[in-house]
Amino acid sequence: MKTTKFLLTILSIIFFHNFLHADVDPADDSKSNKGIIAGRIIDEQNLPLPGATVLIKSLNEATVSDVNGYYRLVKIEPGHYELTVTYIGFKAQSQQVRVAAGETTIADFRMEAGIELNEVVVTGGLQGQSKALNQQKNTVNITNIISSDQVGRFPDANIGDALKRIPGINVQYDQGEARFGHIRGTSPEYNSVTIDGDRIPSAEAEIRAVQLDLVPADMIQSMEVNKVVTADMDADAIGGSVNLVTRSNPYRQRLSGTVGTTYNLLSEKPTENISLLYADRFLNNKLGMTLAGSYQNHQLGSDNIEAEWDEADNGMIMKEFQVRTYHVQRLRQSYSAAFDYAFNPSHKIDAKVMYNHRNDWENRYRVVYADLDEPGESTIERQLKAGKDKDARLEDQRTFHVSLKGEHQLGMLGIKWKGAYAKASEERPNERYLQYVYEDVTINQDLSDTEKPHLIVTEPDAVDFNGNWELDELTEQYQYTEDIDKVVGVDFKLPLSPQGANSILRVGAKYKSKSKNRENDFYEYSPEDETAFNSDAFSQTKVQTKDNFLAGDYVAGTFVKKEFLGNLDLENVANFEKEQDPEELAGNFDAKEDVLAGYIRFDQKIGKLDVLAGLRIEDTKLEYSGYEIVLDEDGDFESLNKTQTQESGYTNVLPSLLLKYALSNNTQLKAGWTNTIARPRYYDLVPHVETNREDNELTIGNPGLEPTTSMNFDLMLEHYFKSVGLISGGVFYKDINDFIVEEVKDDYSFMNNTWDEFSQPINAGNATLYGFEVAFQRQLDFLPGFLRQFGIYANYTYTKSEVSDFKIEDRENEELSLPGTPENNFNASLYYEGKKLSARLSFNYASDFIDEVGGEAFEDRYYDKVTYMDFNTSYAFSNKLRVFAEVNNLLNTPLRYYQGESKYTMQAEYYNAKINFGLKFDL
Repeated sequence: MKTTKFLLTILSIIFFHNFLHADVDPADDSKSNKGIIAGRIIDEQNLPLPGATVLIKSLNEATVSDVNGYYRLVKIEPGHYELTVTYIGFKAQSQQVRVAAGETTIADFRMEAGIELNEVVVTGGLQGQSKALNQQKNTVNITNIISSDQVGRFPDANIGDALKRIPGINVQYDQGEARFGHIRGTSPEYNSVTIDGDRIPSAEAEIRAVQLDLVPADMIQSMEVNKVVTADMDADAIGGSVNLVTRSNPYRQRLSGTVGTTYNLLSEKPTENISLLYADRFLNNKLGMTLAGSYQNHQLGSDNIEAEWDEADNGMIMKEFQVRTYHVQRLRQSYSAAFDYAFNPSHKIDAKVMYNHRNDWENRYRVVYADLDEPGESTIERQLKAGKDKDARLEDQRTFHVSLKGEHQLGMLGIKWKGAYAKASEERPNERYLQYVYEDVTINQDLSDTEKPHLIVTEPDAVDFNGNWELDELTEQYQYTEDIDKVVGVDFKLPLSPQGANSILRVGAKYKSKSKNRENDFYEYSPEDETAFNSDAFSQTKVQTKDNFLAGDYVAGTFVKKEFLGNLDLENVANFEKEQDPEELAGNFDAKEDVLAGYIRFDQKIGKLDVLAGLRIEDTKLEYSGYEIVLDEDGDFESLNKTQTQESGYTNVLPSLLLKYALSNNTQLKAGWTNTIARPRYYDLVPHVETNREDNELTIGNPGLEPTTSMNFDLMLEHYFKSVGLISGGVFYKDINDFIVEEVKDDYSFMNNTWDEFSQPINAGNATLYGFEVAFQRQLDFLPGFLRQFGIYANYTYTKSEVSDFKIEDRENEELSLPGTPENNFNASLYYEGKKLSARLSFNYASDFIDEVGGEAFEDRYYDKVTYMDFNTSYAFSNKLRVFAEVNNLLNTPLRYYQGESKYTMQAEYYNAKINFGLKFDL
């Protein structure tokens, strides 16, 4: 903490020194002998154009419009000037302005789409590409942008699906939708996701990774993927930071929306999709209001097999095999409101609120063939997952984010402040499991195809569910996780040079208080009359076998109906005996984190060279508590006690230097040296202790974990085509220290005992991660006739990681990759953009990668390679109305994990394709 206070003191001294020696009094426009030019840049549909270049050529003074199209030029000598705005894909515009001392001159621009040279009209998806490329071109850091127009041109329902189109990003799936994202070969925990610059808390209990499928793609204005972070950004982004810019600051009245339906080929059920946006300005354009909502009600499902493998004298064998059938209803709702009020050109406030709510109702029918490595003693389990709400398990995930921000121009001094509150939660009420077993079965393994292995059950009664099966468990659990962030921050911006945009000093501070807790409760129920209960259950069954089970030739068989389990009155003491399970309570925890950050950033323009130098310090304080549980020599519960709160902390000093050199007007070279961190997973820091004396096993947390740190080097060459396109190539290198894995040791001495198995998360070693990426997108305007309306979008990323100083016993000398690093990632899209008709065929490929490190090589878990193909098309009856059709997952690509070698399937889950079609309007 002393280091942080010292740096903040130095930052304050530097700031006030420049403040006092500035050539104007920042607090009073009337005392200034210079003026300000400000305004907004929009397109012909009154939508903002971010990333526009605004230039006073006679002064060699330029700036760039922000995400809402606003710009500001300060320290302008009084006089008359010609102001020119340029934008890729739009015709340049100029305007004469008069600047008066101590005053702000307003100059707005409405840009006209089109490229005069090739007579290509920039409409529809090309406008989206144009907005994205202009923002990308005019930032110093290495970034990729996706505008809302571009999102609408891909068949992507949530932001995760849209992100997979960006170079260097691959995603992991859940129920056919992208849930977690990897940036440049780093796992989701190494990346951050923010809404309007504020970190989104995670609804997942144990990890920091944010669920990307919570936010519908049609709720955002643009997505910014910053692969290099600057000193004024949160530093917990080793791979990169994804910023979701919400819709706000309308120029004039707007009403737009989508009405459609989705048909899933696995569930064979149509569902509805609705989104709506209304925006307007009031009070002589001082007050802006934007209201948006999205409603998606999808019927999903999956066909799944899972296996666990072990080494034997004659090769690999299965220890366990499962056949799973899922039925899912996913209701995703999102609502937002944004208000902006401009007191005058120098003072403005913004208020935003966004609420995302996803309900998953799930039924799972699972057959487990266990103890397969014990001939004649195997067990078969038939388990139904259900709940009280709709007779299905409900997973209720929500995020809520509200912020109040202000922007003020006091003379030449710019001030921004903000306060934000964000909350994420996950609730699973009345989650029920009913399981029957058949024991001591002889099961033969057919491993002629280990990707799709088969089993042969010899006992006829064990083949399917019947009255000879025994009740094994009847349980109900309640799970609740809550994560709350409270943020306040302030930023100052002061021009130092005679030309305000050429030399800028920024300083700022931010404080974030986080609290997170998990509250699980679990009960086991025993029927008072088990015979009557079983008789009732056996009479209410349903065959879940499917003729077209996508995972292979497997038979699900017969299960108790979901209605039977959902309608049970488990609290009726006359029918059920209830007992709490303390083992489930042992996973509860409380956590508190406080992060105080301060930064200094200096921007200097020297001819064609832009220099951005920065220093950020983040001081983190932690308070964590969990539970200690002991199981006795018979495996029975002995004790459960809450641990004492353990405090820890660390301080990170993070310098950075970014360069951008303009080789020509449309060609530039970017370079960066940055330092970033990744904080440990929540549950890894919890001081929990799980002692099992029966198995002589001990599992503990590690409050002393250090954050993972990374020194990053980046180089990127970019060339922008006038006809809305880009060709780029770059390399990156990351020196990563103290990455974290779960260490498992056999025969380990600890706490006066030698444990058969001991496990604890540790800082396991260091790694280097390096690679390159290339990208190409171009409207083929040089072709004749209608062929000029075709375009290509393609990118490829190669990533390689190497682990060193590995601290896992017996694996120190192995060549290992960092978890989450696919070597190859490729995207390609062929599209047609006509005046009325547009169409796009999209391809996405990512190679396999290690997902979880085991105690030995054959225990390592890998996420298998994926190949996706999607298609979408639309027809515009006018610029206000168009119809669309989309098809996702044309190749029926599964989610697949394998163990050790690709031929040994750990999980293969199939979702089939889905079709989406409907109507879009923009009035």
